[in-house]
Amino acid sequence: MFAAESDFMPLSPALPDDAALPEAVPVPALQPVTLLDRDHSILAFNRRVLNWAERPEVPLLERLRYLCIVSSNLDEFFEVRAAPHLQAHAAGEQKGNYTAESFEALSQAAHALVERQYALYNDELMPAFARHGIQIISHGKRDAAQRKWVQEYFEREVRPLLIPVGLDPAHPFPQVANKSLNFIVRLTGKDAFGRENPIAILKVPRVLPRLIRMPAKVSGGKTLVVALSSIVRAHLQSMFPGREVGEFSQFRVTRHSDLAVDEEDVTNLRTALRQGLQHRHYGQAVRLEVSSSCAEPLASFLLAQFNLPAGALYRVHGPVNLARFTQMIDLIDAPEFRSLRFPPYQASYPINLSPGQSFFDRLKRGDVLIHQPFESFDGVLAFLREAVADPAVLAIKQTIYRTGADSELMDLLREAVRRGKEVTVVVELKARFDEEANINWAEVLEAIGAQVVYGVVGLKTHAKMLLVTRREGKRLCHYGHLSTGNYNPRTASLYTDISHLTADPLLTADMEAVFVHLASQSRLPRLNRMWLAPFDLHSHLIAQIDALGLAAGQGRPTRVVAKMNALTDEALIAALLRAGQRGVKIDLIVRGACTLAAQVPGHSENIRVRSIIGRFLEHSRVFYFRDGEDESLYLSSADWMNRNMMRRVELAWPVTDPVLRQRLIDECLVAYLHDGRDAWELRADGTYERVDSDTHAGEEGASRAIEAHGAQQALMARYGSRGRSREARRD
Repeated sequence: MFAAESDFMPLSPALPDDAALPEAVPVPALQPVTLLDRDHSILAFNRRVLNWAERPEVPLLERLRYLCIVSSNLDEFFEVRAAPHLQAHAAGEQKGNYTAESFEALSQAAHALVERQYALYNDELMPAFARHGIQIISHGKRDAAQRKWVQEYFEREVRPLLIPVGLDPAHPFPQVANKSLNFIVRLTGKDAFGRENPIAILKVPRVLPRLIRMPAKVSGGKTLVVALSSIVRAHLQSMFPGREVGEFSQFRVTRHSDLAVDEEDVTNLRTALRQGLQHRHYGQAVRLEVSSSCAEPLASFLLAQFNLPAGALYRVHGPVNLARFTQMIDLIDAPEFRSLRFPPYQASYPINLSPGQSFFDRLKRGDVLIHQPFESFDGVLAFLREAVADPAVLAIKQTIYRTGADSELMDLLREAVRRGKEVTVVVELKARFDEEANINWAEVLEAIGAQVVYGVVGLKTHAKMLLVTRREGKRLCHYGHLSTGNYNPRTASLYTDISHLTADPLLTADMEAVFVHLASQSRLPRLNRMWLAPFDLHSHLIAQIDALGLAAGQGRPTRVVAKMNALTDEALIAALLRAGQRGVKIDLIVRGACTLAAQVPGHSENIRVRSIIGRFLEHSRVFYFRDGEDESLYLSSADWMNRNMMRRVELAWPVTDPVLRQRLIDECLVAYLHDGRDAWELRADGTYERVDSDTHAGEEGASRAIEAHGAQQALMARYGSRGRSREARRD
């Protein structure tokens, strides 16, 4: 239980508000579920991320990073979520989820967020960089030597790749790729043929870096950075000899980029997706960004070309491709600027593992949990390395959702094939924006003899599993790895996730059954411990919540605490509301979109929702249920969204070891419910309010360290000190 002591030194002895329940009372009939708007909830999440960029105590380069993260998130938001609103606006729809009104409301909220971004960029971040001798230097502020260097760079690196297109009947408006940098120019005078074609488009190739650091010999001892857009702008006139450049503006169009492939109507999904990727960059336009100074006729001309309404136009006071300014963080790498970054964090080697120890021997003694990124993902890689090198290992099976273009893990799988092991890889080709990398890996693995399958038609395989089969005497033994996150070493250092290593025969038998099902699409046998979407994960969760509602109605103390990235599934929300009205105390830790309206009097006062935004991206999914003295805890790959429950292959599995379960309760749930620095609470009106640690200072049993510094900081301190103590003992 939450109040129990454990070998892992609980961060707090009890969850807040864990008081005895009142006597059972009749439950009023639930009114129809009123959900918060999902798209506005996504924008609210990005406002919470932007708050990190606004905090003066956050190191300056990290503030810029958060600003760029918001821009990147908004890019994806428009690429995936905006098209239905635009279509409804164009059709004048007045009913349904997408209407002309919904477009206007969403546009207003998005414009306000973008304006807040650029105000921060111009009024706070750039002046702060200047105080440190770092400047993105514009053409008007460059001296003669600097202008000469910029001109030489332009002539050498940029001009050979630029081809301006003058628009006329023989030269229609060119295809402009998604999120690419472009210029629109109004020209005076006549072209070489005596015609007055006044508009030209200049596309800037993506291969060029968006920021260039000026060499010390011309920077005057300062750290000067030049934006590619500024370099092109300074030399626009030279691109149009014999003409005069009048009005001009940089612009960037965002396009709908969700790949749509009819899997029932293709013979080879990989080939169909590769063909679809060629068209992704030229989908329906959904947003147009231009410079704030862009003349109205030019803006109107672009809107007409992209068939966009005025509400899709974003005039920005700065670079239109702000997401690409993460390059500046890499350019500012001198030792004197270390204070502008977060202090480096070195993840400890997993506390329940010892380097050089056999994983197979260790797992025979019990399961192992790895809490990433506080503990290193190297433990997972070491497990696979040992499996690849061990002659007794006969087979390796793994799911791949996002692993990155350069992956040691994939190299290890290739080595396993070369060593003669049976390697089966379930590659999810439709992992959004990772399709190309996954297609490439599938082709590489197939070429050397691995068995590659693509899951089930119509479903995404989002489950994360690695299963090793080893001959031990006359038996074949299974060793497994399950995870709430991806097999990507880079994101494993940036996302919070749980890795679960096990030799439990019931759990590994379930893993084997799921792999066979994914490869053969045969009927799935009854699983021992796992819940699997789209079959029974959804119904098990609802049944678990409803059972607690019945128990609460009988007067027993009950509790639900669930941590996830998003909560939008209507049936699960309805189950939570039913349970809450019966007296179940429910705490939800939802990082991103949440459409459940919490703390509504007479409706959801027993449900609290909080969001944690920190240095690391919260990504682990942990579900805790308690009925009296009985408790259960599940880890999962799935968020509580309809797509995860019905249109994906997802897993949830129990952690039955009481010590490991208590560790997860302490670190993934209790710590986050007491976070008084990085937490936001959802209010009854659908807005989020940042938690003030002072309001929690008096809670009995609460950890002052967590309240003051946040859960992530407390975990970093815990694991950092353990890692240092282990190194000291080793020395």
